Amino acid sequence: MSPPLARPFPRFISDSARESRPYGRWEEQLTESFTSACGDLAADAGTQVDSSSLRFYPERTWGERTFVPVVGRGSAEVGGATPEFFGHVSFVRATEGEPGKLTASADFTDVTAADNPDWEVDLNDDVIGEWRADGGRGGEVTLIWGTPLVRGALAATAELADEVVDQTAVNDGRFTLIAVDAVHGFGDDIFLEIKLWDRRLREIAAESLYAAEETDEDEDA
Repeated sequence: MSPPLARPFPRFISDSARESRPYGRWEEQLTESFTSACGDLAADAGTQVDSSSLRFYPERTWGERTFVPVVGRGSAEVGGATPEFFGHVSFVRATEGEPGKLTASADFTDVTAADNPDWEVDLNDDVIGEWRADGGRGGEVTLIWGTPLVRGALAATAELADEVVDQTAVNDGRFTLIAVDAVHGFGDDIFLEIKLWDRRLREIAAESLYAAEETDEDEDA
């Protein structure tokens, strides 16, 4: 028997991937949907997304929707750097027939792994929902997808205060996680840390989703 937990974080809230990546006509549909969403950002980004560069990540399902993360390069350099578009396409999986209710979300950045050789993992994330608990406690249900930039990564975990709340295999150099982040109501806010593991279950990389913000605050201080 186990006693009640002092901090009952949600754990393993999403379904595992059925497919590591799309292909054929389904890949074409996802490409079309994401490219269209990126088109709305072209003026701000200074370029269109190069649809031939899109890299799809393993799907994960939370609630009734399945999310397929994606990353792609801009079609041209802007100010000496090539922007990177990132986001996801989500859909409702049909019992029979084709998936429906496709929705794409996209954003872009000029801070990329290509310009940061010291990175150990290239991460993207997006809030896709909310977790609510008693006493005003809660957090943000977050989709995380990434690419290991160190050799030997076979698995990825999402951890809250050193407790694993999601895990997945690294497939073809890509992984996708869904976990509750920015948890509040248990004292100080608690943020996710993403870790990579090798075949001997040794930690080979770790990255907080909020490392950039923490660095900015330190500089301001």
